[in-house]
Amino acid sequence: MKLSVIIVNYNVTQLLRNCLASLRKYLPETGCEIVVVDNASADSSWRELIPEFPEVLFISSETNDGFAKANNKAVNAAKGEYILLLNPDTELEGFYMNEILDFAVSQKNFGCLGVRMHDAEGRFLPESKRSVPDMFNSFEKLFTNFKKNSSKSYYRFDIDQQAVAEVEVLTGAFLLIKREVYEDVGGLDESYFMYGEDIDLCYTVLRKGFRNFYYGKASILHHKGESTVKDEVYLERFYGAMHIFIDKYYKRSKPLQYSFLKAGLNLRHKIEKIKLK
Repeated sequence: MKLSVIIVNYNVTQLLRNCLASLRKYLPETGCEIVVVDNASADSSWRELIPEFPEVLFISSETNDGFAKANNKAVNAAKGEYILLLNPDTELEGFYMNEILDFAVSQKNFGCLGVRMHDAEGRFLPESKRSVPDMFNSFEKLFTNFKKNSSKSYYRFDIDQQAVAEVEVLTGAFLLIKREVYEDVGGLDESYFMYGEDIDLCYTVLRKGFRNFYYGKASILHHKGESTVKDEVYLERFYGAMHIFIDKYYKRSKPLQYSFLKAGLNLRHKIEKIKLK
């Protein structure tokens, strides 16, 4: 088995249906499998997809223990040499998976790979290519709208959207990784319930000496935000994930950056909570 596509579903049956239809259309006919974990959805309509997509392995989780844990569970059930973590609110847009896999095989110390993403209006999504958060680019991300063309900027606007280039951080909406690398780094850190685990994975892969790539020659549609309710629970999970990351990597090794980042995150979190009222 060359490729295992891993999808975690939570209350987004129609988006998942569209995602699976795109995989059926564009994945290579052989050497691929699809594993879907339903993360204890309140909406049981996802079960209607089981007879509709008999080629897919569906796994039902009795409890929602978070995105990272569900992905790790699915990877354990998968057989592929390469793992593709894919959001249910995405759709493939071409016959490019063999090309991407060939590229991955050709790269020395291959770690992770992501592709160009756009929303339903065709707008490019800058989280397709990012840098590891630090004191400077985090301030830029949290408090400004300035699009800085720098290799140290949080969003890598210095890299053309259609380019193929090394980057530090990709998004978990489409993240290809070799299985042995995934296992070497311990998979997704289950300390994260939702959000941040993709940044952590990419950074851990880099720290292990592997290389991450943005592959702008391939694109996916990402219905960004349609599966997320932006409420106080969302804010707690999102900013909580960022605190986990900086506690893990900056608290001891970079105390000055740690203090700055903690203060910045707390301030931005308060601002976002006020906006909800």
